[in-house]
Amino acid sequence: MSFLRSLLFSIPLIALSTIVLGTFSLVVTIFDRTGNAAHRLARLWGKTLLGVSFIRVRAEGLDRLDPRGSYVFVCNHASYMDIPAILSELPHQFRFFAKKGLFNIPFLGTHLGRAGHLPVDRSSARASLKTMSEGARIVAERGISVLLFPEGGRAPEGLRAFKEGAAYIAIKAGVPVVPVAIVGMRRLLPMKSIHIRSGRVALRIGEPIATRGLKLSDRQELTARLYRDISRLLETR
Repeated sequence: MSFLRSLLFSIPLIALSTIVLGTFSLVVTIFDRTGNAAHRLARLWGKTLLGVSFIRVRAEGLDRLDPRGSYVFVCNHASYMDIPAILSELPHQFRFFAKKGLFNIPFLGTHLGRAGHLPVDRSSARASLKTMSEGARIVAERGISVLLFPEGGRAPEGLRAFKEGAAYIAIKAGVPVVPVAIVGMRRLLPMKSIHIRSGRVALRIGEPIATRGLKLSDRQELTARLYRDISRLLETR
């Protein structure tokens, strides 16, 4: 029964919401090049997708964040519904790092660029480093947070090894890095599936880690700490 609901109700409404709100957001970026208005619409999109999928998200630890602060958020990634969950509950203005190939897709790529999201070229270490440096500049100069999935993509199970990009950005920008864990979403929408199950998930915000005084040579140790913190946040309570 839940599969039919997913196929005949949730998925069509997800597609419709994405087209309508995506088009509206694209128009908005013509007048607001900061990407702030587009982000507010993205939050509405996230809440809509969760609503039509009958997924409820409970946020834990938001009181650890300064509403006016800038952060590098680092989160595990197991499902396509992770992004709507983060957008719906995290109140900060933030930008994503996305695969460069997504920016080549008509409509989607234009929207991502105008909204201020950043492309990551994983085929070139030099290009990837340039993007990380640009992300650090945006955080430091504009006071906007960024969010990265350090595993480099969705993980079918467990927690994969982290890349050091998030630690690099946080140290270079001199802002705290925040471990974030989404618990339970893989069960509701696993990889390679279109069966969206209803249920509850938790978005757990860990203790922000200060980076002032750290050097870029400390990024490996910081990455290891982030891995440990997110692993603990993922543990069932």
